[in-house]
Amino acid sequence: MANTPTSKDDTIRSPRGYRYYDIIMAVFVTVLLLSNIASSAKIIDWGVSLGPLALAFDAGTLLFPISYIFGDVLTEVYGYKRARRVIWVGFAMSALMALTFGLIGLMPGEAEWQGYAGQDAYNAILGGVATGGIVFASLLAYFAGEFSNSFVLAKLKIATEGRWLWLRTIGSTLVGQLIDTAIFVLIATALGVFPPALLLTLIVTNYIFKVGIEVLMTPVTYRIVNGLKQAEGEDYYDYDTDFNPFKLGT
Repeated sequence: MANTPTSKDDTIRSPRGYRYYDIIMAVFVTVLLLSNIASSAKIIDWGVSLGPLALAFDAGTLLFPISYIFGDVLTEVYGYKRARRVIWVGFAMSALMALTFGLIGLMPGEAEWQGYAGQDAYNAILGGVATGGIVFASLLAYFAGEFSNSFVLAKLKIATEGRWLWLRTIGSTLVGQLIDTAIFVLIATALGVFPPALLLTLIVTNYIFKVGIEVLMTPVTYRIVNGLKQAEGEDYYDYDTDFNPFKLGT
């Protein structure tokens, strides 16, 4: 399949079903939810430092970069409009997860459970997913980061006429992950989720790790993108797309 369409009309198709779009959406949302839970569960320190800066990071960093890879795949193959739809589904499910854990935390615990686990343990781990600070930080960071990533990739695809996929995936990640990481850590720290002493460490470490994962996964991204383009018969270019993130229609 040629990377560059012969005209704008070649990329404009009637709404139709796709074989793998719903699967990618499901994986994207699952990765997003798991990474949010892991972020509040543990801060990891492998004992590695960048000069005086200890490279510690929240556990969600291990998985969250994969959501950006799938975001790249969605925009590259199906276009910004369909990626926007998936981003909003992820946003809604994250809010639902936070609400669910919050309600569970408010309910009284059974006596035996209180003995071997207890409310304090719940609040320390899963309670973090439902506290106002981390929910607000994660949702705002996710919204700004994912839409920035998708927007930059879509624009770069047009600018490069479909060439240099690596430039689009890495370039969009550099922008999206910087916005996402900075917003999340700054807000979460300001609201007391993370100690101020870890502010710079978490921003720098998370950003380096997330971008590094994107770079290392580039060969895999190439295989997924090329396979999906062939299987779906789609290679969308966002020539006339309305990039308003609040427009939910496709």
